[in-house]
Amino acid sequence: MANIKSAKKRILVINTKTERNKAIKTKVKTYIKNVEAAVAAGDKTAANEALTACISEINKAASKGIFHKNTAARKVSRLTKAVNSVA
Repeated sequence: MANIKSAKKRILVINTKTERNKAIKTKVKTYIKNVEAAVAAGDKTAANEALTACISEINKAASKGIFHKNTAARKVSRLTKAVNSVA
């Protein structure tokens, strides 16, 4: 356990940020699952709606520094490709 006041504060701040990051990552994963489920079901309109919402969440996470911008772009690209493959 830290003895210095600033180190104690850093521990608290890091825990807060970790919880926030974890919540946002979980949210993004849920949106991705929604897109993949719609693609698996073959529902084009639902897949497009889910994709729009998912891209928005991924971009928000990237802007907050939770995902690197290239990671975000890769996720968006793969999801878009999957949705476009639905007949």
